[in-house]
Amino acid sequence: MRRARRTLARRIARGLFWLTLAGVVASELVVLLLRFVPPPTTAFMLAARLDAWRDGDRDFRLRYRWTPYARLAPELPIALVAAEDQKFPIHHGFDVEAIREAIEDADEGEPLRGASTISQQTAKNLFLWSGHSFVRKGLEVWFTVLIELNWPKRRILEVYVNVAEFGPGIYGAAAASAAFFGKTPDTLTASEAARLAAVLPNPRRHRVDAPSPYVLRRQLWIERQVRQLGGPDYLRR
Repeated sequence: MRRARRTLARRIARGLFWLTLAGVVASELVVLLLRFVPPPTTAFMLAARLDAWRDGDRDFRLRYRWTPYARLAPELPIALVAAEDQKFPIHHGFDVEAIREAIEDADEGEPLRGASTISQQTAKNLFLWSGHSFVRKGLEVWFTVLIELNWPKRRILEVYVNVAEFGPGIYGAAAASAAFFGKTPDTLTASEAARLAAVLPNPRRHRVDAPSPYVLRRQLWIERQVRQLGGPDYLRR
């Protein structure tokens, strides 16, 4: 009986090992592929479709169209960096200082705030689900490391600009530019780019087309930050 249990335990351990190895290899291959191929969809887009179907929302329409980096107005990527992750060009996926400050603030009784980088948000949008479980956070770290190891910074930002949600069912720069400004993303002004960036990371609460005083204040703050960073040239260093 004891020998049978040991045999079963070894089989389970081997099975878990090969399952883990298969997951590692598969995730690496997918990340490598997406370095060169536009994502046809993302985990967050699939979740939005599922939510609409579950809620019986027959009017739901998901808008997403890939736009290469070269066909984006240079004001948009720098606006997102200024708003979300000013250390993006120099960190390796994680802003350690921001994480430490968020933990210290939480220890002092302040609400726990996010410290996610653009790399982390790209990993989450592409592969994961919303929530705060340890499993999801661990997978976010794993995919962030893979993305940083396999993609240049420009590709990370290109994917993020294309998959970020700017409004209900509106994903990426092309869909957002058309929906909110009636134009293509290569013609966005600095003010319009800052307005798009101002609603992140909560586009379900904050609106581009009906900006609250908070969104307008944040838009002006982003425009100032872009100027202080040196404009689009900041991302060419």
